[in-house]
Amino acid sequence: MANIASARKRIRQTLKRTERNKARRSRVRTFIKKVEEAVLAGNKEEANIAFKTAQPELQRACLKGVMHKNTVARKLSRLSQKIKKLASV
Repeated sequence: MANIASARKRIRQTLKRTERNKARRSRVRTFIKKVEEAVLAGNKEEANIAFKTAQPELQRACLKGVMHKNTVARKLSRLSQKIKKLASV
């Protein structure tokens, strides 16, 4: 355990941030899962709605530093491609 006050404070801050980041990452995964489930069900309208709600959540995760910007871009791109394929099928 840390003896210096600033180190103890850093530990407290890290714990809070870790919890916050875990929650945000979990939330992002849930939104992605909703889009993928709608795609698997073949429901394009529902997939579009889920995608539109997932997009800002992913962008926020990038902004907050939970996910890298390229990772977010790749995930959004792949989800968008899956939704577009529904139209042709």
